[in-house]
Amino acid sequence: MTRLARALRRTRRAVLARRRPLAALCAGLAVAVGLRANAAPPPPRTTLLVAAHDLPGAGALRPDDLTTRSFAPDSVPAGALESPAQALGRTTVGPVRAGEPLTDARLVGRSMLAGYPGTVAAPVRIGDPAAVGLVRVGDRVDLLAADPQGTGEATLLAHDAPVVAIPRRAAATDLVSGALIVVAVPDATARSLAAAGVTSFLSLTISR
Repeated sequence: MTRLARALRRTRRAVLARRRPLAALCAGLAVAVGLRANAAPPPPRTTLLVAAHDLPGAGALRPDDLTTRSFAPDSVPAGALESPAQALGRTTVGPVRAGEPLTDARLVGRSMLAGYPGTVAAPVRIGDPAAVGLVRVGDRVDLLAADPQGTGEATLLAHDAPVVAIPRRAAATDLVSGALIVVAVPDATARSLAAAGVTSFLSLTISR
């Protein structure tokens, strides 16, 4: 018997001796290949713009306020924003939690005066910062001027003025007395508010 024939016989005996384990291995490989072929591909993800940290609300959005996160398509809210360019510089309507998707409904329109024809945006510094803390963008306020010395009655300068923005407060070391809001008012009223802001203590009441 030749050396080749002997080698073939030894190989055949080895294969026969291990035929059951080899058959089980082949069957397992076949099942694994079949399962992989039939497995559904991973669902697509949508990248959305979210708040990078808790936002206090009513402030213009800056680059460090924003980040992105992927979401399953069925969890994407209506009006969701996908790019920082859609949000930078715009004002949040109210507080936003870290990781919350930003939508068009959470931001003031690109023009603060949209919906208020015939008005200008007038910054008004209110003497009591705590009063400003009660106000949200979209509220309507009455603005009053009083003598800082406490003499005489307060004068009504603007009635039912819509609040269109509440800028972020400055650092404590730079903060002057009071807090700032921006209201949409006729030009003449804006001039009256500007003049009163120099000589009077301005306050507000929430009309609705």
